[in-house]
Amino acid sequence: MFGRTFALFLAAGFCSAIAQSPPNAMLDGTKTGVPQPQPAKPLSPEMRGDIFMARKMYREAIETFHEGSPKDPVLLNKTGIAYHQLMQLDQARKSYEQAIKIKPDYVEALNNLGTVYYAKKSPRRAITWYNRALKIAPEETRSASIYMNLGTAYFARKRYEDATKAYQTALGLDPDVFERHGNFGVMLEERSVEERGKFHFYLAKLYAKGGRNELALQYLRKALEEGFRDKKMGEEPEFAALKDTDEFKKLLTLEPRVL
Repeated sequence: MFGRTFALFLAAGFCSAIAQSPPNAMLDGTKTGVPQPQPAKPLSPEMRGDIFMARKMYREAIETFHEGSPKDPVLLNKTGIAYHQLMQLDQARKSYEQAIKIKPDYVEALNNLGTVYYAKKSPRRAITWYNRALKIAPEETRSASIYMNLGTAYFARKRYEDATKAYQTALGLDPDVFERHGNFGVMLEERSVEERGKFHFYLAKLYAKGGRNELALQYLRKALEEGFRDKKMGEEPEFAALKDTDEFKKLLTLEPRVL
């Protein structure tokens, strides 16, 4: 009997405590130690603009970047890239120039301004801007992209020796700089050249010189498929380690495509 009475007493006390507690007290995570979800922070104009860029919605990206500070060089550079993708090159140039005016040592914007001049068929002016960027760019992977752009501008001017040196430096900084594609980020890369066959032939020689024989053969095949032919191809010193392989010999027998 005593045990039953004591149990009823405890039950009554517990119910009384619940009755006196504030509503939802037992469901309040701050009282029970359960962490509550925090409200999401609103995305900045830069982050929202980046999302539009990833979706290739460049006009929307421009409008969104314009919501940020007009004196933010990063936003101006990204706005320039969006205009660049729409091939509104004069607008892109203005955006890059504004970014550089605010931040004169902005390597990415200096490089991107060079790509505008390259796209406008002025490789000489592009070279000037690429060299300006390289004077202040740190020796790291990102400067490989600038050296690649510089090489492409030299190539367009038929300064093949200078182009080769720039490409070799780019590969030394980033061995995969020519293989990576995709994302615009904050620095544009220029890969378009008119002499595609010759361009791929020079890449084949660079890869062969570096001992990357598979890529060398791949680019040599591309060169031939794009109509390139050099009677002394098999005598190039860069291909010395490949000249006795069956695949290289087979490539030399291929007739170049007539373009």
